[in-house]
Amino acid sequence: MSATVLVVDDEPPIRKLLRMGLSTQGYSILEAPDARCALDLLRRARADLVILDLGLPDMRGHDLLRAIRADHPDLPVVVLSSRDDEGGKVEALDLGADDYVTKPFGMAELLARLRAALRHQLAVRGERPVFRVDGLSVDLVRRIVRVGEAEVKLTPREYDFLRVLVLHAGKVLTHAQLMQSVSTSSDPQYLRVYMRQLRQKLEVDPERPRILLTETGIGYRLRAPDDEPRPVPDGGPAAQAR
Repeated sequence: MSATVLVVDDEPPIRKLLRMGLSTQGYSILEAPDARCALDLLRRARADLVILDLGLPDMRGHDLLRAIRADHPDLPVVVLSSRDDEGGKVEALDLGADDYVTKPFGMAELLARLRAALRHQLAVRGERPVFRVDGLSVDLVRRIVRVGEAEVKLTPREYDFLRVLVLHAGKVLTHAQLMQSVSTSSDPQYLRVYMRQLRQKLEVDPERPRILLTETGIGYRLRAPDDEPRPVPDGGPAAQAR
């Protein structure tokens, strides 16, 4: 049975684009032009995932996200946001959104984000024993990390950060979410140091990471097995660890 996606966006051209792009990939589509309609559809119909535009005419997208989370805590939500709205993205992720896509967006990127969100929904039922991507393998049962055939020694705190990223592979985690999951420190420099150390140990080229990706101004994402690596802006490790 195909997954059903609820598209919440007040722009008819965007809904049409999503309807056409998602339906060709086998998704069933529900559409809502505003928050009231979205909440009504969620009461009456089953949805496996929500694509939520943050700019709605009758309610802040963040308030709708909060309402969705109250009634459907495990329903994956991918938000659509403007390119310069970093604060809105962080707020949405902290409220429980699974991911975000910036307008204008490519359909291939959106589909990858949907697959990751749906995969994560299934993964919450139990940890996968071994995670693999691009030469990296993480055995969550035996706590063994390898790059290629070589075992990599991580400090306990480095492993804790990596484990959280593995459990949410493909999903962006904000700086606050990572810090709350692993550490009591609130100093962002603390997190940057550990991300830099992990890249030094896990990446072939730490200055151009392919696995541990930065979401500028937002947080970090561990590449999921079926995600394509994305180019990293120039600027060296300091820029990548922001």
